[in-house]
This record gives sequence, C-alpha cells and structure tokens, in this order.
Amino acid sequence: MNRLQSFTRSRSAWLILLMSAIGLEAAALFFQYVMNLAPCVMCIYVRVAVLGLIIAAMVGLIAPKFWLTRIIAIGAWGVSAAWGLKLSLELNKLQVDPSPFSTCSFFPEFPTWMPLDKWLPAVFSPTGMCSDSPWTFLSVSMAQWMVVTFIVYLVVLAVMIIPAVKPAK
Repeated sequence: MNRLQSFTRSRSAWLILLMSAIGLEAAALFFQYVMNLAPCVMCIYVRVAVLGLIIAAMVGLIAPKFWLTRIIAIGAWGVSAAWGLKLSLELNKLQVDPSPFSTCSFFPEFPTWMPLDKWLPAVFSPTGMCSDSPWTFLSVSMAQWMVVTFIVYLVVLAVMIIPAVKPAK
C-alpha cells in the first residue's frame, strides 16, 4: 500500500489522468472535424464529463501532497466518471433501442452561468442525432467504448481512493 500511497501523492498520477482525459477530448474533436461525425447532445454532455476529469486532474496536479487538494480532485474525478458512465449508458440505450418516444434534445441545456455551447461552439455545440451510431471499432460503438472507458476510470479511482485519503505514516 505504501507504493500506491506515494503514487497518489505524486504529480505523475495526476498527469496520467490529465493526459488520458485530454486524449479523449482530442479523439472527440478528431472524430468531429477529421472524420466528419456530428456529435449529438449526449455526446456533448459526455465531453463535459471528460472536461470534469481534466479539471480534477489539474486540481490534483496543483498540490498532490496536500490532503484537501487530493480529496477535492478525487471527488471531482468520481463525480465526472460516474456522470460520464451514466450518460454513456443512456446514449447507448438510445442507439441500441431507438424509440420515437425516447429521443434527446437538439439543444444542450447548460446552466445560464456556464453556456459552454456559446463560449466554445466548436467543441460544445451539438449537430448530430443521438440515435445515430456511425462509427464502430471491433463491432463496438463509440457510446459503448465510452461506457468501458468510464468504468476503467471508476475502477482506477476505486483502487486509488483509500491510499489517497489515508494519512501518511
């Protein structure tokens, strides 16, 4: 446990989280602008969940040895990953079992104090339909890959949470 405990207090742990989340955002933009796959509202919300992981990692990078900073970063990590998993499961359900009675909105519903679609429309403005699933890899859709991704984030969090909050000896 001591090795894992010291790893959670290192900047490299938080840098790995940051780089993986930035990689996901970059992949989303690659799919949108290079492969011309239009993101739906749920896809945009998943991007916001990944943005939450980026923010959590940056908080953890600020002072990884300071207990309160780690707690805040871990909390943001957990909330973002759980919310991303919930959204990915909902999007997968919309794609696997499309129903005319169960659709997603055409416009994102961001809070008035944080209209991401107005601030960064190139990243947070939806142009696609939730029921579309235009891309697969190994017969797995993008929504299903995001389910796997957020489960991995939550499993890693579960492994790291106790060593991160446990006081140093």
